[in-house]
Amino acid sequence: MGFDAMAAACCVLPVLVSLLAIRFVYVLWRSGQPLSGSPTAGLRCLIVLGSGGHTAEMMNVVTAVQKDRFTPRYYVAALTDNMSLQKAQVYEQSLIQSGEKTIKNAHFVQIYRSREVGQSYFTSIATTLLATLHAMWLVIRIRPQVIFCNGPGTCFPLCVCAFVLKVLGLGWSSIFYIESIARVKKLSLSGLLLYKLRIADQFFVQWPQLQQKYPRAYYAGRLM
Repeated sequence: MGFDAMAAACCVLPVLVSLLAIRFVYVLWRSGQPLSGSPTAGLRCLIVLGSGGHTAEMMNVVTAVQKDRFTPRYYVAALTDNMSLQKAQVYEQSLIQSGEKTIKNAHFVQIYRSREVGQSYFTSIATTLLATLHAMWLVIRIRPQVIFCNGPGTCFPLCVCAFVLKVLGLGWSSIFYIESIARVKKLSLSGLLLYKLRIADQFFVQWPQLQQKYPRAYYAGRLM
């Protein structure tokens, strides 16, 4: 029985690997294409915030999107970031005060940071693993249909986990990456990884020379 089970496993494993490879190619092919159909309800939207200018830029993007289309909205910031979620909460509260009807579905969550500023690369291995596990739990719980991010390190594990779920057929998230306006000549590390690994469905830059250097990116103009 032991030999038969081993032989069966040896036969099944190549099939599973082939199916995953086909699914991976399909995900890469379909990335960037619009979601099929016109959803009658809102799209669950995951918005990744980062410290400093990252949050200011992302909130500019959020103010431009259709609130009734991108709802509920889940704002995510690093556990050690005490300001970003407060800015998002103030913005959502302003929508309530202005009489918006679709903004009560805003949620605010925190995630472990992969690497703190100045942290050694050796110790960041453990923190990155912890952040990835936490990101996977969040993505599985929220099941976002749209992800907006613009460069903070917290966005990378979230986008990777969302991409893995797409390959496994457990959900589909359209990932929109907007590179920070501070990146004039080269991409941030998060942006470079998402670009090279083709994880982002659509990749936007705010400087024309960046679009020339990274031809799969879209030039969005100045968003600030």
